[in-house]
Amino acid sequence: HHEDTTPQLIKRLSLGKGRSSVPLFHHTARKNTPSLPKTMTTRFFPAYPWDKSSLKSMPVDLQQLEKLDAYALKVSLELVKALLKQARTDLEKVRAIWMWICHHIEYDVVGYHNKSQLSSKPRDVLQMGKSICEGYAELFEHMCSLAGIQCKKLSGHAKGHGYKTGQTFTGNSDHAWNAVYLEGRWHLLDSTWGSGSVDDSFTKFTYRYNEFYFLTHPALFINNHFPDNSNWQLLKPTLTLKEFENNMLHNSNFYTLGLLAARPDTPIIQTVNGKASVSVDCRSGTLFMFKLKGTDEHGLMTLKKHGMELDIYPQKTGSHKLEIFAKPSKAEAADDVYKCVLEYVVECESVDKAMRFPKELHQPVGPSWFSERQGFLRPSHSQPILHTNDGRCSLTFTLSKDISVLTSLHADGSSSLSEDMGRRHVLQIHRRNQIELKVHLPHAGNFVLKIYSKKKSDPGNYDYIFNYLIRCLNTEVKWPAFPQSFSKWLQDYEILEPLSGLLPANRNVQFKLKMHGIAKVLVQAENMYPLTQNKGCWEGTCNTSGCREVFVMVHENANHSFYSQVLKYEVETQ
Repeated sequence: HHEDTTPQLIKRLSLGKGRSSVPLFHHTARKNTPSLPKTMTTRFFPAYPWDKSSLKSMPVDLQQLEKLDAYALKVSLELVKALLKQARTDLEKVRAIWMWICHHIEYDVVGYHNKSQLSSKPRDVLQMGKSICEGYAELFEHMCSLAGIQCKKLSGHAKGHGYKTGQTFTGNSDHAWNAVYLEGRWHLLDSTWGSGSVDDSFTKFTYRYNEFYFLTHPALFINNHFPDNSNWQLLKPTLTLKEFENNMLHNSNFYTLGLLAARPDTPIIQTVNGKASVSVDCRSGTLFMFKLKGTDEHGLMTLKKHGMELDIYPQKTGSHKLEIFAKPSKAEAADDVYKCVLEYVVECESVDKAMRFPKELHQPVGPSWFSERQGFLRPSHSQPILHTNDGRCSLTFTLSKDISVLTSLHADGSSSLSEDMGRRHVLQIHRRNQIELKVHLPHAGNFVLKIYSKKKSDPGNYDYIFNYLIRCLNTEVKWPAFPQSFSKWLQDYEILEPLSGLLPANRNVQFKLKMHGIAKVLVQAENMYPLTQNKGCWEGTCNTSGCREVFVMVHENANHSFYSQVLKYEVETQ
């Protein structure tokens, strides 16, 4: 066996790395499933569906077992005797055997393809250091019997490598695993799936220890293991093969990431009027993403405090693969990447063309605990889509941190906005720790409002935080951009009028601006028009005839002779 591929022990529940790891099975497990021994009291688990209290079928303190785990990995082939030196209880003995097998026996991908040459006898498995599931299960049973532990090899159907969503199972069983008798009842484990995974092409095995398959709660084990003898489900009532086939497959990532339930609970979803909906419940802030046929364009996902909700609008009829991914929100390890937790097939009969989303839309959409954590509290609009009839809308937030906010508006297709114009169709108004975002749409359609922020003290770039979808069907809508502002225009200044960045020609235009700490304000058109201060506002009128641009200038200090430009307006051409 390859010592160097033994992975480090992982403290908490091990989460696997990289792409979703695929459990293994092979297609020749023999039909000799034992029936339950009469001598033992068998207490069945009534908890189906799973009661959500624990992933295990008995209390297991993984931290207490760490020393034993580390020892079990080092033991040489004087096997069982040496392994049991450190193990006192039956649980510790089973754990030591489990740990050793998971880290020293690799899955035999060559043997899997050429079973006639293969022996599953414990001695041969030990000598070769590799086997297929049958060999793992026989070795486990043999080592347990040497340790004086009751253990059975079980066989049945498994939703492992090569499983297709919604498929049926016929013919001989295709996988083998074990049951062990501990503390007065039977428990289930699968050392093949505990040891690692094979790649999609089934040519390479990778050691990747998976804690989940050690003494798994039977209500979770039934999710992907269906024993030939239904008593070995250890459930009351037992599931039928049909129920097993129709049940949603939750892989180990689903549970080790703390997810609790998913709806719908069947793997094939029919769209209704072009829409399909999925939701996931979890314990605490978890980040999600999805792929429908490999892209996240045709959906609207919102993050909830305890899960997520997703509406899918396929833009083609037919069958579509929908994958849901998740990762912890506080990434503790470098390998906390998004892992596939659910797979559905969406069958779409009709397309809802109205629900085409702009390419710029980022998932998830709308505010959530994540935007809250970044400092955007009490959103005025908690939904991901804003509908406006007159092409205007206004959103407010309370900012919990000292942050600068950047916003941009994006349209789709031929009507796309330049970056500068995208910024200028959103106006920020700050009042103490409140921010208001006024949006004036340039035309009807679907728009994305993106919101970025950074710490004020940070010189660096803005980070993207979240976005909204804004929809306007009224084709009459045509709002000009807001006036352009320059660096001397401070965050807590406010334009009361004129809000439009495009002024009418040959008119007297009323100005009213909230600014503080300034000595003088002038509006520069063809002529100069001073504004006068009145209750914290600078007010006055300017005439737009004979000019194409109008600037607002400020004198910050009465002793200075120069003015700074703070705002720029365009004037309509006649």
